[in-house]
Amino acid sequence: MTIGNLMRLLSDGNVHSGEQLGEALGVSRAAVWKQLKKLDALGVDVVAVKGKGYRLATRLEPLEGAKIVERLPAQARHLLTRLFVEDQLPSSNEYLRQRFNQGAGHGEVCLVELQTAGRGRRGRVWTTPWGQSLMLSLGWRFDAGVASLEGLSLAVGVVVSQVLEQLGSAPKLKWPNDILLAEKGDELGKLAGILIEVTGDAAGPCEVVIGMGMNLSLSESQRAAIDQPVAALFDMHAGLSRNQLASDVVAGLLSMLADFEQIGFGAWRDEWNKRHAYAGMPVRIIQGERASDAIAGDVDESGNLWVTENGHSRRLAGGEISVRRRL
Repeated sequence: MTIGNLMRLLSDGNVHSGEQLGEALGVSRAAVWKQLKKLDALGVDVVAVKGKGYRLATRLEPLEGAKIVERLPAQARHLLTRLFVEDQLPSSNEYLRQRFNQGAGHGEVCLVELQTAGRGRRGRVWTTPWGQSLMLSLGWRFDAGVASLEGLSLAVGVVVSQVLEQLGSAPKLKWPNDILLAEKGDELGKLAGILIEVTGDAAGPCEVVIGMGMNLSLSESQRAAIDQPVAALFDMHAGLSRNQLASDVVAGLLSMLADFEQIGFGAWRDEWNKRHAYAGMPVRIIQGERASDAIAGDVDESGNLWVTENGHSRRLAGGEISVRRRL
């Protein structure tokens, strides 16, 4: 019995007795109880109904590879080499890096219900409870070298934003790797983060793993433990299918990657600037130990952010730089 097996039984939101769960999983009631305690430690809210059994506080939809693939348009199915859906991994990005080491990886997608060592930019940890986010990684091989990847993370942000806009949401983009969404009033919270990792020759073939994590459900305690404003998609789209969302995001990313090496970020530049969260606003730029204040401008065709600092234009070119709105 795995956590995933148990979660799939509970995912309907109905009450299941310990005996029923044990029979379905082929284990004792005591073993079921131990796994339920593990769910609690993983941040999954399980409700004990006295005299009846257990249910999830919030119904969820487990990811299913067959459903995701069957909902892909024909072009995306052609570009997809293989899709993995895993119950638990340390990191979906690391999983695909290992696939590249084995001679595979290109056009492969890995979705995972629970990451135990997921990372964002600047070494931050990205963790959410089982089944309450959308975490995926996509592998792609580029022939033209690292220079051809300029602005790739921004193009990913545009693609994901377009998917969200089809749902009626109005996401904003924060340079260089975040997708923001307003939940209450005008305050923007982080909905999703993007992490791109590159290996290979700077001037020749290189292998890219694009990782994305998106909050779908967040409890009040989870929000309180995060040191920045956050957003969760299901707060506005409670009935949304996770499998449909996964399919739409994968389709959009595959379509973008098929053209990116030939046409570069310039094709997505205007779309990114339209969604720029801080355009024309005061921002604080944090680079290592150095912090400075500026006014944010647009991004250029290479994905660099231009700012005005002390009356002079300055270009921010990725790396370990953080840009925050200055109030």
